[in-house]
Amino acid sequence: MFSAEIAPLGAELVRLTDAEGLDLLWNGDPAFWTGHAPLLFPIVGRLPGDQLVHKGVAYPMSQHGFARRRPFVVASRTDHSARFVLEPDEETRRQYPFEFLLTVTYTLEEATLTIEAEVANPGAEPLPASFGFHPAFRWPLPYMGTRAEHHLVFEKAEVEPIHRPVGGLLSTATEPNPAVEAAMELTDAMFERDALIFLHVRSHHVRYGVPGEPGLEIAFPGMPQLGVWSKPGAPFLCIEPWSGYASPQEGPTEFTQKPGISLIPPGGSKSFAMSVRWLSDSGR
Repeated sequence: MFSAEIAPLGAELVRLTDAEGLDLLWNGDPAFWTGHAPLLFPIVGRLPGDQLVHKGVAYPMSQHGFARRRPFVVASRTDHSARFVLEPDEETRRQYPFEFLLTVTYTLEEATLTIEAEVANPGAEPLPASFGFHPAFRWPLPYMGTRAEHHLVFEKAEVEPIHRPVGGLLSTATEPNPAVEAAMELTDAMFERDALIFLHVRSHHVRYGVPGEPGLEIAFPGMPQLGVWSKPGAPFLCIEPWSGYASPQEGPTEFTQKPGISLIPPGGSKSFAMSVRWLSDSGR
């Protein structure tokens, strides 16, 4: 059975261990990266000039949005679940001139952790928003096998070219998909130019680990994009389901016209979910 620890700051998962108490999640060592599994809202990636432009007015908005740096209210908790809520305040309105209600629920069931986020719009105009998950897993996982033996295996063959971030924005250029017959070998070299962005991912889950050894299945039904990121030599791998992505290098600046954005109608809501499941064998 999993054990999980979630911090109210950012409603961020900061520890995930297996039945033997082995750590599966990155520990946030600042020598490499201080994150663990931040939640990305109301944007994924960056905006041009780090500014959100709405109706001709520019608002400062840093990469991946503000949710990961805001304290959430712990709305409820049990031995197997916890629910966190974030509402607008003076600080968020300086960056994001919209009314919203963000609710994040973590649920543990045996060897599966499910994370569900709901963005509700209590306002009178459509709510433009993106949402992303950014969990960093140990690389290597705490089982047998070296970093070089770890693979990412997709549910389906991924054949579309991938994008890269350029200055935090989505590249207009593409490059060949590194997944061969749905399996991707993981190397430091592939992250020398930042993350791999699967803009139209066909798969709804991936398996991560050394074939024949215990590993993880990360499922993301309904999330249309996937980012895969690390730093060369860093002992973590981020497997990031997204709904939304960084602004293209060449694209509109008006936030409501941003490619990949969701427009949630007044009184409506949109849900986003992912899960992490322990596997006794991460092989294909």
